[in-house]
Amino acid sequence: MSMTDPIADFLTRIRNAHLAKHDRLDIPSSRIKQELCRILKDEGFIRNFRVLEGEPVSTLRVLLRYSAQGEPAISHIARVSKPGRRVYRGADDIRPVRNGMGVGILSTSRGLLSDRQAREQRVGGEILCELW
Repeated sequence: MSMTDPIADFLTRIRNAHLAKHDRLDIPSSRIKQELCRILKDEGFIRNFRVLEGEPVSTLRVLLRYSAQGEPAISHIARVSKPGRRVYRGADDIRPVRNGMGVGILSTSRGLLSDRQAREQRVGGEILCELW
């Protein structure tokens, strides 16, 4: 199986782990997945993450977050820009996701940023995904 879209695979694994009520998730690590996790943690969608060094590939362990009622912190997660159809936005065109209740993650010239950070820093980029 060839991996054409590792980001979509990452998002799907998080969605599936939430559906199965898993506490944590182990996935092959990459720099972009680590950056995605950093934003998800900063925005409060996951409890934490860490990189477990290994050969030949490091593993990324993601600790998922649930409410006191057992509801997943992420109720919706979707890939916006896909390999077949890239979606770019200028700094002025980045809209808040769900009136600021959600978060968009963009790949910019300054690395991965949340939609809020991209607006603050006035940089546009490729909208990788949106979640709430």
